[in-house]
Order: sequence, then structure tokens, then C-alpha cells
Amino acid sequence: MLAGMRILHMAVITTLALAAGCSTTNPRAAMDQAVAIPVSVPSSSATTAAVPPTAHSIAAPTDAMLDALQRVAPAVDPGVLALALAARQCAVDSGEVDVASSLAVIDYSLPSTARRLWVFDMRNGSLLHHEYVAHGQGSGENYATAFSNNDGSHQTSLGLFRTAETYIGGNGYSLRLDGLERGVNDNARSRAIVIHGAAYVDPVRAAKQGRLGRSYGCPALRQQVARVVIDAMKGRNLLFSYANDAAWLHRSRDFACSGRSASEIVADARRPRAGGGRFTTAMR
Repeated sequence: MLAGMRILHMAVITTLALAAGCSTTNPRAAMDQAVAIPVSVPSSSATTAAVPPTAHSIAAPTDAMLDALQRVAPAVDPGVLALALAARQCAVDSGEVDVASSLAVIDYSLPSTARRLWVFDMRNGSLLHHEYVAHGQGSGENYATAFSNNDGSHQTSLGLFRTAETYIGGNGYSLRLDGLERGVNDNARSRAIVIHGAAYVDPVRAAKQGRLGRSYGCPALRQQVARVVIDAMKGRNLLFSYANDAAWLHRSRDFACSGRSASEIVADARRPRAGGGRFTTAMR
């Protein structure tokens, strides 16, 4: 009887944490209102570049694809985008996601005061959103410099995530994430690392205090745009979170199927190509 009660207690605690999300202060209240939301495929919109509509061209991270996405998102680091595309190809090849899955990219080497989230519709090469995103309290101040997969660290996790179901919890409309790399981000669901809106993601306030507010590890968004961004990302699409973390870049298996190292992928993407200028920013 006692053992059964302990198991039930642990199940309730786990459910409360998942309902709350990573930055709520009242998980019990969040559990009271947690409601699952059906997933649907987002429609395409926004600026579009010419990406050939074949299955191979959608999956393979070619120079043409990289150039096309850069045309609609000129602020994105081509090296970071190339890594994201290589990781996406591996996920498609392994069956983790469908060939038409959308791709979101966060560049945590940028400060929190910059717009460092891009969401691309890979079916037509359009940029759906370019937004601010918070990092975890344990990861740093304006710049995120420490990353973890551990519960209680309040740090951001890096690597490739597959988006899952939406729900309404302590932080409102939220999107669950499943980390795809063991030991790097695979505790995301059990840590309740989710995408949600937060009042502390406020660029006006950030301009005064020198940084955005921070989460408990979640990639939190502005409340005004959270629902529309979540709807564009939900349902077995991809999120790639980057930082210039040498240990992660060296050991990550996200890009392994490409046969190239992360440094090779980045260097190739930043090399001048016909029809494009050189990306001059040094590896951050």
C-alpha cells in the first residue's frame, strides 16, 4: 500500500512539472488548467525565396538552399544556418521528421537583446518569423555561455529538438519539445523545457536593463507573438539551438550523417560563393 502511494505521488509530481512548464512559480495551479490542444499543420506565409519543390531539394542542405534562405533572412549567420540544415537532413534521413518539416533556428551566440530566432517554412523557402527569445537563468546574463541537459540547472540546452503537442498551462499556450540527442537535450520533456510566452521577454525593458528577462531553461517568446509562432512550429517540426560551445560542436551527432565536422560545415558556408558576399563575422 505504502509503495503504491509513493508511486502515485511521484506520478502526480511529474505531471505537475510537465503541466507547469519551465518558468512558472505555481505548478499546482498550472496543473489545474493544463489542457492539451490538437495539433494541425501550419499554413505557409511571409517572404518566399525560390527553393525547388522536390523531395531531395527540400531535404538536402545544398548551397542553393542556403543562399535562398539567406536571401529571406540576411541577418542569420550562414554557418549556423548550414549546421541547422545539416542536422535537419540527418533527422529527415533517419525518419525523425517528415521531409516537409519546418525549421526554426536559435543563435544563442547573439545577445538576448537581438532577434535571434528564425522560423522557416521549408516547403517554399519563406521566413515565417524573426523574433526575440529568452535563455535560461543559469546560462548567463545578456549572452548565454553555459548549457545543460540537467534538471534543476535552469540552463538552456543546445542541439536539435522535434516539436510536439501544444497545451495550456501555467505559462499559457505552450509547445512541448523532445530533444533528439542523447546526453545533450534528451531531458527536455522531463525538464518541462517548452516554448511559451512570457512578460519578461520585453525588448523595451531589455533596452533599459541590458538583457531580456530569463526563463528556467525554456526558449520563451514575447507574449504578443507566442501563439502564432507556436502554431507555425508545432507538430513534428524542428528547432535547432546553436551556440559557439566547442565541446558540444565537437561531440554532437546532429550532423554526423553529413560526413563532415561542424567546423567544416561552418567554414564552407562562410566561404565566398558566386553570387554572394563573404560572411565576415568571426566564429562567436
